[in-house]
Amino acid sequence: MPYARKDTLTWQKGMYYHIYNRGAHQKSIFRERTNYLFVIGKMREYARKNKITVIAYCLMPNHYHICARQDGEEPAGKLPQYIFNSYSKAYNLKYSHSGTLFEGRFRAKPIQTTSYLLHLCRYIHGNPVKDGLVANPADWEYSNYLEWTGERNGALVDRDFIANQFDNGEEYKKFLFQYLMSRDLPEGVINFLAELES
Repeated sequence: MPYARKDTLTWQKGMYYHIYNRGAHQKSIFRERTNYLFVIGKMREYARKNKITVIAYCLMPNHYHICARQDGEEPAGKLPQYIFNSYSKAYNLKYSHSGTLFEGRFRAKPIQTTSYLLHLCRYIHGNPVKDGLVANPADWEYSNYLEWTGERNGALVDRDFIANQFDNGEEYKKFLFQYLMSRDLPEGVINFLAELES
């Protein structure tokens, strides 16, 4: 699985990226809790070793979103390549699955402004509610929303980044729930997501 379209994206130190993919024919890529935990473990392992900071993530039954910052020279695009090459092999072996698990190579876009980044984070964390899986984002354990609100002590988060944007976890909750109540995002962010997910 190639980690980038070389003609459309340059991976740069210090840049933030939104990385996305979905299952082939939009079918499920996760069958049980251990599948999600496998991917989270691989994400934590690779990010720690390769100076990639996961800002926000959410694993959904048939797709995933990862917002990451490239802190070193290792392209952030190698994060999903490493995770999902390993996951696809383990999945195929466990479930006697053949054929591609994903729709194609993952998609990624650089995030140019902090405002876009914050809107994307609340969109990512709001996905389980938007798709009707849970009523409260805190009830979906396969994202780092609880790290953002200070209710879980996971490693896949940048607490300094969060502290620079919000006074406390309650302030971020309000920011996220404003979106969940209105489903309103800036037009530029809507277009950004449409291009990424098309």
